[in-house]
Amino acid sequence: MISQQKTSAASPGRSQQPEPGQSRYGWLAAAMRSRILQGEWVPGEAIPPEALLAKSYGVALGTIRQALALLVSDGLLERRHGTGTFVKAGLGGASMLRFFRFRQSGELQTSPSSRILSRKRRLANLDEADALGLPAGASVLVLERLRSIDKQPCLLERLVLPLPLFEALAESDTTAWDDLLYPMYQRVCGVVIHRAEDQLSFDQLTQQQARRLALETGHPCARVQRRAFDLANRCVELRTTLGDAFAFEYTAQVR
Repeated sequence: MISQQKTSAASPGRSQQPEPGQSRYGWLAAAMRSRILQGEWVPGEAIPPEALLAKSYGVALGTIRQALALLVSDGLLERRHGTGTFVKAGLGGASMLRFFRFRQSGELQTSPSSRILSRKRRLANLDEADALGLPAGASVLVLERLRSIDKQPCLLERLVLPLPLFEALAESDTTAWDDLLYPMYQRVCGVVIHRAEDQLSFDQLTQQQARRLALETGHPCARVQRRAFDLANRCVELRTTLGDAFAFEYTAQVR
């Protein structure tokens, strides 16, 4: 893999120059960001060595280091001491279970399982289209998913995914899906979830929601609303997660 990266490192044309007012390292960072977004450098793999990049772009080593530092601060790259610089891998599970006490002695005793309860295509509503950056009349894939631990339901989720980006999931057998969706997004749809924003609030379960979670209608619930973003910083997933409010647990460190 490294040999392939070394070959591709020589591909940038040196005739390209920064725009007026743009720093050389900012221009380099933009050029390398483009290579990541185009899939030339894939998540989890090492990029070419700094010296090789400097030679291919025809710039000083210090300039390359400034550009890489910018991409590291943006969260696209990560440095590993003694190993090199790598494209940051996508979020693995970023599990909502971290907000809840469905565990013993601080640790989950078994891995949570998931089941897709429903899947349908429909037109995005105005709020969904705005959040996902979709034009009016665009289609989305809507999923309802139940997470369980030891066969006991614990989280009920509703996901809205833009089409055709997630078209591969629209027809596939949901019983064969992974319990963790983000690695599956990457493997099946080529979508890397780079970061996510979670907003917490509290509500009461409707009759149908309560039935799904084996709780009483009107039972207090914690609601986690997530927006997940890909490497290009596009919002590509809207997710609402409901769980028993009495099992809610949130820990923050303030320094």
